[in-house]
Amino acid sequence: MALIVIHQLPHIKALRLGVNYGQNGDNLPAASDVIGLYKKCGIKMIRLFEPIPEILEALKGTYIRVSLGIRNEKVQTLASSIEEARSWVSTTFVPVKDLLVFWITVGNEVIPGPEASYVPQAMRNINQALNEQSFLGINITTVVAGNALQTSYPPSAGAFTDDVNGVMSEIVKFLAQIPAPLMINVYPYFAYASSPSDIPLQYALSNTTDPVVDGDLKYYSLFDAMVDSFIAALEKVGGGNIGVAVSETGWPTAGNEPYTSVANAQAYVTNLNNHLLQGGTPRRPDSNMDVFLFEMFNEDEKPSGVEQNFGMFNPTNLQPIYPFWQSCLSK
Repeated sequence: MALIVIHQLPHIKALRLGVNYGQNGDNLPAASDVIGLYKKCGIKMIRLFEPIPEILEALKGTYIRVSLGIRNEKVQTLASSIEEARSWVSTTFVPVKDLLVFWITVGNEVIPGPEASYVPQAMRNINQALNEQSFLGINITTVVAGNALQTSYPPSAGAFTDDVNGVMSEIVKFLAQIPAPLMINVYPYFAYASSPSDIPLQYALSNTTDPVVDGDLKYYSLFDAMVDSFIAALEKVGGGNIGVAVSETGWPTAGNEPYTSVANAQAYVTNLNNHLLQGGTPRRPDSNMDVFLFEMFNEDEKPSGVEQNFGMFNPTNLQPIYPFWQSCLSK
């Protein structure tokens, strides 16, 4: 069998920004129209929570980098048997092998939780099944939420909860072998909205001139502080050399006023983009990361409130809810 290397484009030291494409809405556009919007707006990366054939078909022939998710309910099955992993690769991955799949995420926020212990073996099985068919260079990883951290402030004190330390140690060893980054969900909005009297809005929006000091490091962005708390936690379980990618970050436009607004959402993604283009975080200033904004559309089948209002585009007319993607606005 011919050797197949999925990474056909070089990993350049520059910010790569993508958008999550969820499916929890009853008024979402056709997949072909959505992928057309990604292309029109110059969105270079897409994160899918599960392999949906219509979306994968629409992605064929594009140069959009794909993060392909495996649903949480599949994790235990994939961990239980290498044959299950081989079947997943044959039936799900092989038909779309020509896409630029840069990441496969084994579960979304399974850690922490009752299924967490299955994640490392599921990752190993998927990796083995891909290697057996000579699909190389794919980042096999998982997505971890902020509640996996027992301590997040100050960032240097970042540490995983006792119940996930063992699992995260296993995952770190696997990621080091691939090598691949850990994907993390980072939401300054939720931290700010839960404690607005303690967290300045401009710090949450990555736009402050008054830093938070942690030893020798200065933080002008809550996003940076949250990422670095994950990095500090990784260091404590032997993952000092493990990279991170941000699988979700965003700010809702409505649902919890006055903290949510179109202006705040636009300011957050704009300031974050400008900030990230300047480099990494204080703890890793020379290490840029891939970031997926959350999310493409408002999704009306999610719980009411802020969860329905993270979208960057209106699903009914494909128009931006606020200006951000310049190439989209100019056409």
